[in-house]
Amino acid sequence: MQHFRKIIHLDMDAFYASVEQRDNPEFRGKPLAVGYSEERGVVAAASYEARKYGVRSAMASLRARRLCPELIFIPGRMDVYKEVSRRIYEIFHDYTDVIEPLSLDEAFLDVTENKIGEELAVNIAKEIKRRIREELSLVASAGVSYNKFLAKIASDYRKPDGLCTIHPNHAEEFITRLPIESFWGVGPVTAKKMRTLGIYNGYTLRSCSLDMLNRHFGKAGQLYYDFARGIDLRPVETVRIRKSVGCETTLEKDITRKSSVIIELYHVATELVKRLERAGFKGSTLTLKIKFYDFNQITRSITQPKELTELDVILPLAKELLKDVEYETYPIRLIGLSVSHPKEEQPEDKGMWEQLSFEFSDW
Repeated sequence: MQHFRKIIHLDMDAFYASVEQRDNPEFRGKPLAVGYSEERGVVAAASYEARKYGVRSAMASLRARRLCPELIFIPGRMDVYKEVSRRIYEIFHDYTDVIEPLSLDEAFLDVTENKIGEELAVNIAKEIKRRIREELSLVASAGVSYNKFLAKIASDYRKPDGLCTIHPNHAEEFITRLPIESFWGVGPVTAKKMRTLGIYNGYTLRSCSLDMLNRHFGKAGQLYYDFARGIDLRPVETVRIRKSVGCETTLEKDITRKSSVIIELYHVATELVKRLERAGFKGSTLTLKIKFYDFNQITRSITQPKELTELDVILPLAKELLKDVEYETYPIRLIGLSVSHPKEEQPEDKGMWEQLSFEFSDW
């Protein structure tokens, strides 16, 4: 008999916006955005009432307002969201300590062995959802499966307030019907490329050879190949090594003059050095992120043999990366820099995880 792990992916529904609607009854049932409505503002989170109009997080506030003229904007309260998140994770820890946080409102839980001795992972997911609703007056969606990829897909499947289980016996059938856009790691650009190659869903992805996927998608080819077959050996990591430190700034006005761009790049690099020092982080790869006036985005990276911690090293490298960016005819809206590839993350360690096996009878 093949043995599988029991993985739950928990994701709070419209977290920031739901907290605001919970705490402010006058906002309930109304389209709400957490963020700022001014010209350069961005939506941090949108309620489900706002999402019906097409409003999404990371959308420019002006566009969101055009889509939904009645949209209510309120500033975020990060201290409140962090406190609510702390209480959510306390609930998680009542069932397992094998928890991988992804954000304030999202996590993987491995409940193969759990604190209450419950055989069915779906029952634990139901119990966590119930407690979040009763104790915090918030709604979560949960996905249950035998690996992280499928648990994540399952939690997105019936949002909001969803609960979906993908049993090992039904995984292949489920993946076959899954649109390519729903695969973890497939964004709009990759989805478009896949469609030009005749890849539309899990069925057509599974028909692709590993060699073909590696040719077109590089290292991600192996990931897509495995996902199409329901394979994901990554464990739920209770301790996550920080893999990057970065910062970015959205400019008050789009800029095209070289002198203005260099000044803004200097400010971002200076802030990055401060954050690296606070975090005690040392990495060898510098990445430049540029978002243009039309929200198209590019990144450029360079890796050095030495650690990147000082401004007089980072700034010249950032300027070098900027040389390849055409911004005189495409005004810049946002500039970001990050340092990654920490010394602790040795390339030879990758792929060394072994998925432990435990037997269970059902889900």
